[in-house]
Amino acid sequence: MLSTFSGLNTMVSGIQNNRVGLNTVGHNISNSSTTGYSRQQVNSAATSSETIWSYSHANQIGSGVSVYGIARARDQYADRQYWKENTNDGYYNAKANNYSKLETIFNDSDDNSLQASMENFYKSWVDCSTTASTASSRQNVINAGYNFAETLNATAVQVQSQIESVYQEIILSVENINSMTDRVTVLNGQIMEMEANGSMANDLRDQRDLLVDQLSKIMHISVNETPNGMYNLVCNGTTLVNGTSKVTISVSKPLNNEVYGISDYTLQIKESEIPFSPGNGELYGQLQAVVEDKGYIDKLANMAAFLLTTLNAQHKAGYNLETDAGNAGDNFYGTAGAVYAWDASDPADLHMTKDGVAKRGMQIIKELTINQDLTATDGHKKLATRAAGNGVADGSNAVWISTLFNCVKKNTSDVVNTQTRSIGDESFYSYYNTSMTTLGSSTENMNNKVEFQSDLMTQIENLRESTSGVNWDEELTNMITFQQGYAACSRCLTTMDEMLDRLINSTGLVGRDYLTDNLTRPTGPLPRGEGKKESLPLEGKVVTK
Repeated sequence: MLSTFSGLNTMVSGIQNNRVGLNTVGHNISNSSTTGYSRQQVNSAATSSETIWSYSHANQIGSGVSVYGIARARDQYADRQYWKENTNDGYYNAKANNYSKLETIFNDSDDNSLQASMENFYKSWVDCSTTASTASSRQNVINAGYNFAETLNATAVQVQSQIESVYQEIILSVENINSMTDRVTVLNGQIMEMEANGSMANDLRDQRDLLVDQLSKIMHISVNETPNGMYNLVCNGTTLVNGTSKVTISVSKPLNNEVYGISDYTLQIKESEIPFSPGNGELYGQLQAVVEDKGYIDKLANMAAFLLTTLNAQHKAGYNLETDAGNAGDNFYGTAGAVYAWDASDPADLHMTKDGVAKRGMQIIKELTINQDLTATDGHKKLATRAAGNGVADGSNAVWISTLFNCVKKNTSDVVNTQTRSIGDESFYSYYNTSMTTLGSSTENMNNKVEFQSDLMTQIENLRESTSGVNWDEELTNMITFQQGYAACSRCLTTMDEMLDRLINSTGLVGRDYLTDNLTRPTGPLPRGEGKKESLPLEGKVVTK
């Protein structure tokens, strides 16, 4: 048989359930703008029923409701899709950012750009081919050559600075990775401890998933959840986080790179000294950006090597305006009397030599300076503008030099068309323009990927938000539901209390009044006409005389 007070317990459980629901709604609304927060909901279940008997069979009657958990709304499939595509998004953005900076360095629309100085240099040779006897024309060639060399060197230095900037970004990314993996291990321990009794550490899980979101943008991350609720994070085959333990990614000490004139860095696992590769993501894009930037230094070095070898060879084949016996041309660029050559004997190690000493990268570019004999007083007289043996101050050799800018190898003079060239068989203009076209095409292609990936990320984020995001309309509806439920349970509890009050305090009222009136005998004289009453104990009964 049910207890007299069982109904009260039923209503109390309803009040408690609706109160927890209201608290949860308030928590959701308070965190509606919190990054990484997942909407929470109360999961309730009916408590064990009680048995009552009627006639010849038993019946089950409910005893209320109980909160068995507060769960967060989370779509694991959407999470894994987000982590995967976020890695691609980080990679594309890192590459696009680097391309954008390279385009700023090689800004052909600028009057002081490398292309503009190259065009001025070419035009000076063309003009000199018709006015070689004029000192101003010859001096204009020297000035234009000097400006072009300075611009090419300045451009290379800017690319060097870009590489150094990317390396600083890499170091910062590694620091962020280590900081976030530290926090993931701490959260793993807290979540395991909190969930040991069967509850869900919803807010801690949100914090951990937000860290994984941020990590997935920097590098490729695989997430495995253990039965005790902890995350294991694996990057490109390397386990970074294993429960409450982790490894540290370290950046090597600066490694001097004489070829590119910079300090290189490598990544490794600190505990094992094994090289580390992020596999994908922003960090991987930054590492690739360094390689690409070095490639553009190589392109500038090839242009410098062409001028130091092929253009110098054509200049040395001409004659200057000196009247003495040693009036053959000398180097236009580099050191007077030095021998510059392009060594293509090993396809894997193309380089230039200066008097037999190998030069690569920035070492070649730094050699690109005007021959000091040409910058001396009356140095323009040493400009070899006329062809060998011509005997007149014409610009025939200047014509052949100008062809190096816009003619393929076979259309140049016999002096140079048999040489191996650093820029291949195409013209100087064509080599540069092809490089810039490739840069522009790569930039456009990467920007398209960034735009497409951004749209894809928006779709995935909307998918996640539809599950875990806080919807104000839904929360306010829940608030009204819990509020009305709380009020209804309270009203029902009040009604039951009134019923019990009536049962306890009012049932048998007449008999209780009779007993109360006769429990004591009045003392003193009685009013006339009334019988004398006295209460006497008689076998547990009260009698009146």
